[in-house]
Amino acid sequence: MPRNKEANQKVRDERREKILSSALQLFATKGLAATRISDIAEKTGMSQGLVYHYYKSKEEIFVELIDGAMAKMNEAALNLEKLPVSAREKVVLAVEGLLKGLETNVSTSAYYFLITQTALTDAYPEEAKEIIRTQNDVKYDVMVRIFRQGQADGTIKNFDPQQMATQFFSSINGLALNKAIYGNRFTMPDKQILLGMLLKGN
Repeated sequence: MPRNKEANQKVRDERREKILSSALQLFATKGLAATRISDIAEKTGMSQGLVYHYYKSKEEIFVELIDGAMAKMNEAALNLEKLPVSAREKVVLAVEGLLKGLETNVSTSAYYFLITQTALTDAYPEEAKEIIRTQNDVKYDVMVRIFRQGQADGTIKNFDPQQMATQFFSSINGLALNKAIYGNRFTMPDKQILLGMLLKGN
């Protein structure tokens, strides 16, 4: 019996996700220039023709990966800000969530690695670089607002909120890059180290 529209869409979505996840690991380990569509096809178990059916080029896959990663990060930050809890609790949740993601999701450090590489070099699609330029401030701005809220109620340390956001995300990014470099040899530091830089009485 032929598949219905919903089933067909499910198959298409699953194939796209498989292409994206396979390409992510290849881009993170081999780089964009050294990765070929044939490599992605082999890793997914699909034919090159089928991969090309979904994406015109490896660059298009790369841009979608960056766009998706930035969108998920910003959505998570905005959802955190909306939670009906104190600023202190939001900071704790942010630290716990980000560290858990780095520790348990193999794709997380790969995303951070690609975003950093894309932002720093000219070897990546301009469209991907533009996505980072236009979307990267969202999560920083959210944390600045949370830090200010916590400073107003006396639970967050009284440093410049912009500098605190920079320190916060620099720490997370550094941990992600270390995880990408050292793999299974990487040990996640105690969350209290990071929280101690941000919270009063911690």
